Amino acid sequence: MIKLLRSYLFWTYQRGSFHYDIMVTLILLFLFLGPRFIDFKDRPVETVALQSSEVLVKAAGTSDEGNLFVYQIRSEDMQGAATDSARQAAILRVIEPISGRVTLERYEPVRDTKGKTIAYNAWVLR
Repeated sequence: MIKLLRSYLFWTYQRGSFHYDIMVTLILLFLFLGPRFIDFKDRPVETVALQSSEVLVKAAGTSDEGNLFVYQIRSEDMQGAATDSARQAAILRVIEPISGRVTLERYEPVRDTKGKTIAYNAWVLR
């Protein structure tokens, strides 16, 4: 039995043999079934532009008025806007050079795990 386990551990079987096929099958089972039963604690990271000059744009569908897009603007690009109207103006100031004249539908802050606002998602009609 120890010799068999040692052969599996050091992968000494020839390709196409019965034991080789068992080892490959076990590896494939782990790859495909492992994520269903084992919590690897991996979660998607909130996508935020890495540099201050970057703005992420995602399509959010269409409406009767036109196409709807979600723009993600870093909080550093907002230039310290504290009021609602100042934030809307700052968002439009960042977006309009990229996409032309748009209508801001709404915006929401994107917060990190500590609750600090790191960006703003802005739904824009174009």
